[in-house]
Amino acid sequence: MILRSPSRRDATLILAGALCTHLLTILAPFAPQAIVISHSLKGQVILEHPVPYEQAPDALPEADILGEDIRLSEEDIDISSSKPAVVFSETTLAEHVPGWTVFRDLYMFNGTLLIVSSSPSSFPEIRYMTSTGLAADVTPANIAAREPTQWNMDILSPEQAAQRWGATTENRKIMSVEGNTLLFNDPPQFLAHYYHFCAELLLGAWSFWTGAAHPNPPPPIHRAIFPHSSAAGWRDHPGFNSYFLRAALPSLTVEVDIDWQDRVVATAESDVDRAWHFPYLLLADRSAAFRGRLCGSTNQRTASESVDGLIARSKLDVGGLWWRPIRDAVWHFAGATENVPGVKLGGHLDEEYEETDKFTITYVSRQRTARRRLIPEDHELLVTELEALVARKNAEMTLTKGKEWVLNIVRAETLTKNEQVRLASQTNVLLGVHGNGLSHLILMPRTQFSAVIEIFYPGGFSHDYEWTTRALGMKHFGVWNDTYFTQENTPKVHYPDGFQSSSIPVYGPAIANLIERRIMQEQS
Repeated sequence: MILRSPSRRDATLILAGALCTHLLTILAPFAPQAIVISHSLKGQVILEHPVPYEQAPDALPEADILGEDIRLSEEDIDISSSKPAVVFSETTLAEHVPGWTVFRDLYMFNGTLLIVSSSPSSFPEIRYMTSTGLAADVTPANIAAREPTQWNMDILSPEQAAQRWGATTENRKIMSVEGNTLLFNDPPQFLAHYYHFCAELLLGAWSFWTGAAHPNPPPPIHRAIFPHSSAAGWRDHPGFNSYFLRAALPSLTVEVDIDWQDRVVATAESDVDRAWHFPYLLLADRSAAFRGRLCGSTNQRTASESVDGLIARSKLDVGGLWWRPIRDAVWHFAGATENVPGVKLGGHLDEEYEETDKFTITYVSRQRTARRRLIPEDHELLVTELEALVARKNAEMTLTKGKEWVLNIVRAETLTKNEQVRLASQTNVLLGVHGNGLSHLILMPRTQFSAVIEIFYPGGFSHDYEWTTRALGMKHFGVWNDTYFTQENTPKVHYPDGFQSSSIPVYGPAIANLIERRIMQEQS
């Protein structure tokens, strides 16, 4: 190919082009940091300024973070430089504990969550924020396989981000997913279960969302994404997961694995290098929570990293008041508004109790289930003792301040969801063998004598309902036949051979006596 010498006209055009480029370089820093594709939603902002991080007592030092806002302002940009200034919305944290992180300005490309930061050391170790999302077991190989890689989450400098997606707002190839997003990076393994979905995942998410907004009320949540689950994968067989989610958050949009894959493909299979941008996103990761001290070493409840961690930072109350907006929304959805209890105020916020017009005991029977059933004779004696207790207390109504005692003996599978919610909204004492029916404790009112009595095979214990009861400001009693234990003498987690037995013993008179003393002691 023969090249000719540039003409005077060519030289003039080259100089004009260089001058235009120089002018754009100077003016670029003053352009608004807008996203190219944007659809405005109200109520998006959580916090105008990040919350300074304060390490919780005994927190793992590896999880230390700094909450300071490191995004560039116009004053930080040196416009005297001859190089184009990079103006990019950097990622910051509103709040973090192991397994729970609220990000501002998080990005996604080809399925990888990307943190854009000029100060990567201000973030916790990635393993405390996310994982590969694989199903969990306790084998060393599986534990190693769930450790995150750079394909799950990575950190880019603003310069690297600008090089990928455009240095100026005019040519930046970013698609903004406006609003507030919950990203549940959990496998279906624990999603299709009422307790794990509602009483652990949703409870943990709402507590963390509330704490991140402290002291302001939590803003609306616009979508929930389940990248590893199908539409059926997060729904339980009885249908309570979808019922609860739609009742609690009726405007929420749900995306599942195929929707997430659509977003992945939109960035990966393209001749245009583009990314998704999430202005506000709560990332929940079960495996990451188990790497924390509270969940991993103390109680095996992922939500405890959120609830107990934020209580230690004075961002949540110890009485579970933060949960009431969710509980009350489900009550309303089920038509339980006529049964909503009154409120009795104490001297402190965590002493705010509710009052019901009756003393209601609800025994959830498992006698027709395949496992974890009482010895038939013990079940019959328990029912007899409970009926005798209620009859006697109603005969002594003048000693109970005129309140009627009510006993409900139910098999949850025979009731509609609305009926179950309405029943829970009236229950003061929830009783049953360890099992999913006790998950309704998250719908109970918190009175001064509210309690959950959980019957175990002698020697067996699990933290599931024990921790959740305490997190919502109520009292938990574990029962081994004729003896009981509480928080002060909780045993270690143990699953003896008879844990799933169909012949679990219990001494009915001991249960009736425990209930009477619990209610009457708090009334005296």
